[in-house]
Amino acid sequence: MTTAEHPLLLRIKSKEGNAKVDGLTSHSTLGHLLDKIQELTKIPSSSLKLLHGFPPCHVDTSNPKSKLSDFSLRTGDTIIVEESKIAGEALSKAEVSTRGGVNPGGRGILTRRVVPADNSCLFRSIALLMEGGETDGSRITELRNLIASVVCSRPAEYTDAVLGKSNTEYCLWIRNSETWGGAIEISILAEFYEVEINVVDTQSLRVDKFGENRGFKHCIYLIYDNIHYDPLVLESADENSSVETVFPVGDDWIFAQAMELAQEAKRSRQYTDLTGFTLRCLVCQLGLRGQRQAQQHAMATGHKNFAEYSNAK
Repeated sequence: MTTAEHPLLLRIKSKEGNAKVDGLTSHSTLGHLLDKIQELTKIPSSSLKLLHGFPPCHVDTSNPKSKLSDFSLRTGDTIIVEESKIAGEALSKAEVSTRGGVNPGGRGILTRRVVPADNSCLFRSIALLMEGGETDGSRITELRNLIASVVCSRPAEYTDAVLGKSNTEYCLWIRNSETWGGAIEISILAEFYEVEINVVDTQSLRVDKFGENRGFKHCIYLIYDNIHYDPLVLESADENSSVETVFPVGDDWIFAQAMELAQEAKRSRQYTDLTGFTLRCLVCQLGLRGQRQAQQHAMATGHKNFAEYSNAK
């Protein structure tokens, strides 16, 4: 006995806006859904990235013959649609890399893309890298809300001891646009995007790999001066080509380029020593000591431009 087919009316949300997907039933396949989404969004089905549920989770699109009923989809559900930046031509370029310190095939040069020091530099940097070099303020808000949703839904994992505050307090705190992000937030976003996020410290030259050993095939790079994050992008030698922002895990040439940038920043003291440093606010010239005073001053005044200053009292 076969189960009855039921109409399945879905909604999609993409950068082009919202749209309805009709003509599907519970017996339709994932391939049917991908074809309809491609028609509505003009994104090739091979580059579609689908997110569903709350918090949004990645939908495995590797088997287009699987039934939609296998994905717990119900009429009225919304699917978030994104264009994968690690598919197609951009990925092909990254995968032809060779190992060593030479520039393979004229790939270009890894550069630091400076983002605003607006307390959301971490979120902006990650969004920019995962969206191929461009993003906007709405994405920052979405990422903050996503992190809050994940933490709220997993209280046994994100305890007071882990968060440094109650779960409820943290979820309100991270949604505040004045709040800085750090290791907890990077770990959650690595899981969400299914990429390894490599953070290169310009003072210690340490590389922290979030999402390492999770089986992720791709990675992104951030450079960090102990206060501010910037994304690293590969600028092509061809002026008409777009930048590369996502790379295969184990791409030694990209790793070497990232370390060269960090070493240059260290030589020119482009970092803030958090162990016993003194700062001067470049807006009002107030002398400050340590990260805590700098954060408090930024919160109180909105001033966010600091420099290390050896004579500050």
